[in-house]
Amino acid sequence: MSQKRKAAVVDPDSVDLLPARKKQQQQQQQHNDPPILRRLQRDDYTVGWICALPVELAAAQEMLDEEHEDIGSDISDHDNNLYSLGSIRGHNVVIVCLPAGQIGNNPAAAVAVQMRATFKAIRFGLMVGIGGGVPSAEADVRLGDVVVSQPHKTFGGVIQYDFGKTTPDGFERTGSLNPPPQILLGALAKVRANELRGKTRLSENISKLARNPRFQREKAGPDVLFEAAYNHEGGQTYSLCDPKRQKARQPRENDDFVVHYGTIASGNQVIKDGRTRDRVSKELGGVLCYEMEAAGLMNSFPCLVVRGICDYADSHKNKRWQAYAAGTAAAWAKELLSVIPPIDVAKADPVERTTRGCGSQYSWHLDSAQRRLVNSDHSSPWQSKKTLNSSLPAGR
Repeated sequence: MSQKRKAAVVDPDSVDLLPARKKQQQQQQQHNDPPILRRLQRDDYTVGWICALPVELAAAQEMLDEEHEDIGSDISDHDNNLYSLGSIRGHNVVIVCLPAGQIGNNPAAAVAVQMRATFKAIRFGLMVGIGGGVPSAEADVRLGDVVVSQPHKTFGGVIQYDFGKTTPDGFERTGSLNPPPQILLGALAKVRANELRGKTRLSENISKLARNPRFQREKAGPDVLFEAAYNHEGGQTYSLCDPKRQKARQPRENDDFVVHYGTIASGNQVIKDGRTRDRVSKELGGVLCYEMEAAGLMNSFPCLVVRGICDYADSHKNKRWQAYAAGTAAAWAKELLSVIPPIDVAKADPVERTTRGCGSQYSWHLDSAQRRLVNSDHSSPWQSKKTLNSSLPAGR
């Protein structure tokens, strides 16, 4: 009887490469030859990393300790994803980005389902990228900070704020989303303990990104928060806005980003209004940020959501902070993987097995070798509120 093939585990203490391979790469660099990449099998990859934008993909790729050779796909796979492969802290990681111009819960779910079908040994996922922060008296969320989904009150870490039904009494949110898997919640607790002890490697991870000017904190510009009811006066900067409408905040001792843990609101709308941001957050008992993909994953692709704050989900939002925020989120995700022993991941059940037959608010259909996601028929007042993002350029 054939034995089940075990996922390859890389020793995290020798993650940089074996001495012989390192010497070989040094010789290739001297001769300007392209590096020889290792080629693994699909079942060697145990961590799935999903992002929505090219800048998030670039930040994720920069976190790789070693890049691997691409694995070709078969026509029979019905998989249209393009993957980046490598290892982080001893874990073999497969990274995928949503197709250009396609953002939201439905495209994210489609990409995740194809990934887990192709890489059947994946044990858990990470949804890593940018989001709109919700500053409040309880949480001093600022640009560049990181928000991590963690069960809080009655929520599992992520809530879909625009899913439900319209009743005579107004909009009623329905359904629930699964919390992250236990192995990730355990790792989250360990990361938080390390933060309290000052024993994190976040600065090391960020320094790797800092070599690229596009990801540097200085390129992002000032961190300005306006009153929720004050709308942007126009332009790509704050130069036309009234400085008297800025909210006064206590300066931080340094430029280090802060990590916040709690509820993330997910939906298919771009929130670009400060009053709506605060109202919905209050209705949900307090959320830390808004984003557009996580709700499509939680019930079909067990994962943790990590968001770098690039704006305040108001009319003043712009894209200047996206690169730095994508970098801080990726750096924290690498920190998370560093506290999880690869051998423990290999012992866990694959996502493909644990989610088999699970119900979801999404239904799947196969059409001409492409998977199309059709959202269940639930009416929502959010579908008609185009004013929230009507002035936003294509994408985010």
